[in-house]
Amino acid sequence: MLCFFQPASKFKARYATLGFNDGAQLDDGSMWPTVYALIEFTPEVEERVRALVAKAAG
Repeated sequence: MLCFFQPASKFKARYATLGFNDGAQLDDGSMWPTVYALIEFTPEVEERVRALVAKAAG
């Protein structure tokens, strides 16, 4: 599994999360984000998610 999605409603959280596992090729120096908070899914957010998944897949 390369990435995962956790809906806010399932965990009674303020926001949903999109996360990436160790296999994701998102390395950027000594530190990089592996989980992203999603407040709403706009066309801009969709574009960023697509780019992250493509990068993670290598």
